[in-house]
Amino acid sequence: MHDVIIRGGTIVDGSGAAPFVGDIAFSDGVIREIGPAITSPARREIDAEGHVVTPGWVDIHTHYDGQVSWDTELAPSSHNGVTTVVMGNCGVGFAPVRPGHEKALIELMEGVEDIPGTALYEGIEWGRWESFAEYMDYIASREYALDVAAQIAHGAVRYYAMGERGRTNADATPEEIDTIAALVEEAIAAGAVGFSTSRTIGHRALWGEPVPGTFAPDEELLAIARRMKKLGKGVVEAIPAGTVGKLEALGGERSEPLAELDLLRRISEESGRPLTFTLVETREYAPDLWRQMLAGCRAANEDGAQLFPQVPSRIIGYLHGLSSYHVFMRRPTYIEKLAPLPLAERVQAMRDPEIKRQILSERDVPHEAPGSMQNVYGLFRRGAASLYPLSDPIDLEADESASIGHLASLAGQSPLEYLYDAMLENEGRNFAALTRPDQPASLAVLEEMLRHPDTVTGLSDAGAHVTLICDATMPTTQLSYWTRDRKTGPTLAIEFLVHKQTARNAALYGFNDRGLLAVGKRADINVIDYERLKVSPHVAHHDLPAGGTRLMQPVRGYRATFCNGVMTRENDADTGARPGRLVRS
Repeated sequence: MHDVIIRGGTIVDGSGAAPFVGDIAFSDGVIREIGPAITSPARREIDAEGHVVTPGWVDIHTHYDGQVSWDTELAPSSHNGVTTVVMGNCGVGFAPVRPGHEKALIELMEGVEDIPGTALYEGIEWGRWESFAEYMDYIASREYALDVAAQIAHGAVRYYAMGERGRTNADATPEEIDTIAALVEEAIAAGAVGFSTSRTIGHRALWGEPVPGTFAPDEELLAIARRMKKLGKGVVEAIPAGTVGKLEALGGERSEPLAELDLLRRISEESGRPLTFTLVETREYAPDLWRQMLAGCRAANEDGAQLFPQVPSRIIGYLHGLSSYHVFMRRPTYIEKLAPLPLAERVQAMRDPEIKRQILSERDVPHEAPGSMQNVYGLFRRGAASLYPLSDPIDLEADESASIGHLASLAGQSPLEYLYDAMLENEGRNFAALTRPDQPASLAVLEEMLRHPDTVTGLSDAGAHVTLICDATMPTTQLSYWTRDRKTGPTLAIEFLVHKQTARNAALYGFNDRGLLAVGKRADINVIDYERLKVSPHVAHHDLPAGGTRLMQPVRGYRATFCNGVMTRENDADTGARPGRLVRS
């Protein structure tokens, strides 16, 4: 007898093949039968007529490295049909760690990934591990709503091996390089699914230092690559120099993007392993760079490399609102009189015309920590005209007529004056997004990126940027927008998008037991009410350790999510089941 039969759903099996209507039966966490009409009995049946049935999503770019200590639900990924996550991206993580070095790793994560330091101090069970193998064993002792895989991060390894010299990006000696490479080898042998590094000066610790490894010499990375070749497993994940532009105020990048691509090719060739790296549109300073990078990957892969540019499935926007970061947050009146107040009292006070006059007339006070994400106020000030108020449903194709700049001109106000009043609407709960002024054109770029044969989908940053970016809903957006809701360009075939988010990502990391709806594969399954599938605007939750705030987007349309054959979500609600475990390489 089967545990569950899902009947009459439109099955999109993850292979890229055309959808078909049929039944799926599974027991003991494994798919046992797929067919037009399964006659075997089951303990439970789900009528999926009119629904889409897919493999569980595989999200390869998350930052739950600390959250695995305090949250077994692993929201918001679990809300979005994700059944496997890969964390430890961007060269930041919490193992290995020497006793007394915890503070530096927290400040690194806080600066790069915008996770409140208070939550990391209070929520992580420090002292339970030192080595990466011990960290893996710690995760293996816990149970989650989805499966968790971890990569070893360059920043943590360098600090562990070199101390302050590693943290401040001194060049490693040959002996230190050997130690770093040996630590990576040990971690992957213990089950780490990869090694991650960040080489962009846009990634900074809380006090302004670049991520350890940002300026690592080529030989350091190639030594790591040779150790990975010895093991024959693991993925390299990288944020190349040039990803976020030539930030000259921060000292400039180590090398040009195309030179970086050549290094990434060499790392892949030396290691014999897949390498995935962040690729986003860079229209502001290099409009055609993304096409050049894709062409370079194609040529390298034809010669035997394994390069997989990792691209987003929606435009990444910075969130602006009273419950997150905003343009006025570093004005003296706001800091001294308003910031400590609860939201409702803050809104009431800000409606006072004199308070408004003071705030609008004041100069900003930079945050004492140069790497604090609070300093995004300057970006919001410069880009106020390009903020887009978020509606329900969110319009991913909004043009400049919906921007704060245009709305302010119609009202005869400056963008900052208009924005001040707009922030107070809906009792201060509304958000705006700082995004590209011509969103349809950027979506056309994303379409070309998604269609490219070498790309993989990722960059959700789930678990990170908790009050600035809320892209953990990318898997849901990818399905609802690109296959159903797009108006300014062609939609993409549902089987193509499901393949990119399941079997494609699973294969990259060698997760050969999942990512497909096929007999013998794991029963990681989504049953989706496709017509109702929706991502709503952001809501502030104050549920991090130490009362920290995070933004999450309500999602609806997941009739059921199964991880390893156990239902973890039913009708968009957590069932409390925790079948998720550590996935080792």
